[in-house]
Amino acid sequence: MSLSPAFLDELRSRTLLSALIGRTTKLQKAGREHRACCPFHNEKTPSFYVNDDKGFYHCFGCSAHGDAIRWLTDQRGLPFMDAVKELAQAAGMELPAMDARAAERAEAAKGLHEACGDAAAWFTEQLHGLAGAEARAVLEKRGIRPETARDFGLGFAPDSRGKLKTALKDYGDPMLVEAGLLISVEGKDPYDRFRGRLMIPIRDQRGRAIAFGGRIIGDGEPKYLNSPETPLFDKGRTLYNLDKAAPAARKANRVLVVEGYMDVIALAQAGFGEAVAPLGTALTEPQLERLWRISDVPILCFDGDSAGQKAAIRAAHRALPMLTPGRSLAFVTLPQGQDPDDLVRAKGPAAFEALLRQTQPLVDRLWAHELAAEPTATPEQKAGLKARFTELANSIADSDVKHEYLADFRRRFDEMFRPQRSAFVPFAPRAPGGGGAGGSGRRNGQPWKLPIGPIRAETKAAQSLGVDSTHIKLILAGLIRHPAEIARHIDVLGLLRPAEPSLNQLFDKIIDLAINDHTLDSARLLTILAASGFDQTVGELFRADQPQCSFTEKDADPERARADLDETIAILVARPEVVAALNEATAAMMTHFTAEAFDRQRSLVNECNALESRLANLVQANEDARAFKSEGS
Repeated sequence: MSLSPAFLDELRSRTLLSALIGRTTKLQKAGREHRACCPFHNEKTPSFYVNDDKGFYHCFGCSAHGDAIRWLTDQRGLPFMDAVKELAQAAGMELPAMDARAAERAEAAKGLHEACGDAAAWFTEQLHGLAGAEARAVLEKRGIRPETARDFGLGFAPDSRGKLKTALKDYGDPMLVEAGLLISVEGKDPYDRFRGRLMIPIRDQRGRAIAFGGRIIGDGEPKYLNSPETPLFDKGRTLYNLDKAAPAARKANRVLVVEGYMDVIALAQAGFGEAVAPLGTALTEPQLERLWRISDVPILCFDGDSAGQKAAIRAAHRALPMLTPGRSLAFVTLPQGQDPDDLVRAKGPAAFEALLRQTQPLVDRLWAHELAAEPTATPEQKAGLKARFTELANSIADSDVKHEYLADFRRRFDEMFRPQRSAFVPFAPRAPGGGGAGGSGRRNGQPWKLPIGPIRAETKAAQSLGVDSTHIKLILAGLIRHPAEIARHIDVLGLLRPAEPSLNQLFDKIIDLAINDHTLDSARLLTILAASGFDQTVGELFRADQPQCSFTEKDADPERARADLDETIAILVARPEVVAALNEATAAMMTHFTAEAFDRQRSLVNECNALESRLANLVQANEDARAFKSEGS
């Protein structure tokens, strides 16, 4: 079927947008427009406007914008063609003619939809009849109220091989088999697929029954039985309760993913209408795409047992290649042995809401899982861990997100496996033969040199430990911009004490202020420092001609600034130890040259240069960003 622009324009013109939106959103007249609190995000003051003359809606709070078709696809979650069909039917317009094969498929699908709808109604009738007493008792035992059962269309399939077949005989056995309602066995008459089960209809995004899930009443296997795949039902593309959850999720600004039907139903009854569930399989790529159409960061609330956590990490791995800027997953870890249904029944909605406020980002879940997967006691095991993280990051198709994951994993790895500083005592004898503070030579015709002179053990100023004043100033400026970070690094900041008296005094002052006031922010810190006579020293740190990093910039992204500050401090703390070890190795090599001593010395030279390169890259990345911003303006 081909829809021309003229047809779509006519469809929009025949649709009164305020009437369409007013079915589910309370609108108030505001001059020539209508307004309301936005249905796409939570707000108390109306910023959502509907303009019938222009045929569009717009929210000045969250920038939601669109026409009648967009309203049905975004707010109701309908596919584009379903939205067009619904609007065309309401407007009395006929869709352009389909080709013969498409028309034949549409007619067959119509019959299957009707069969599934009648089956759902028949199952509901059985639940409320005499035969459904045991099923009603199961619902009561699980705390499912009658109104909740009606809202989800719950029903009951009697333990019979032919009652549904008889009730729907007008459709004929072939159609009922194709709809998944009967089982066909060669040489025998078809018989009812669902017998002796609590019936849960599975609906499409338009709310039409397309399949069923059946829970056994009493003992028996399988505990849950789903419809087979049919022309209407593709379990890898369908999410249970998506028709109800999509509008609820847009209002709640989140979508929850749980493992099963009863979790969804129990959460909805407890006030969490934004929950969906896959249908007996791991989350698939099409299901993830559907979730991301509703929320940028779906929250996975899988069971707290081993199987639930394995399902969560499988979903994490499947999502990785599909990540884009801003699009990810988050995780909630439920108490061991509990699912959402258990939790809300035992402790109420507040307990579940508290868990939702403590979601774990995707990167944290991946880090924790890989770290717990294997030991990391030996160099080989550490290398294996690093290789697994690199492989995970490289599976991400989006280059920007991939590089951020690589940087994040590298930072975490470096912080976890950084050598212990307390075990090292700097020692740097002068090289024999008057080698002096520097040190140079040749190996295979290639020059090599030390990046810094020998370290004096008795010197405690950071400058003498290989940290120059430029880097010290960067750290001081960063701590002034982000005083909350001082407490996180308090155990190592003493190793970075400046040698210059003015900077040393400033260093002491900001440490004291931050320790005494944990709520200190940058603006208040700058005010206090200026009143204490440090305004000139602070001004020098932020001069335009001074090197800057993301964490010294006033308007930098907070997450990136924090990560870059963490990395810079880690490098500057590690660097003196590496330099001291390098001086010791060089002196030993000059005293007694061996291939082993040379390899050790060369390895430390490379390590020093790598640290220098990482520092330079942090500054250069910020300079590049400034230059790009300047060109753009």
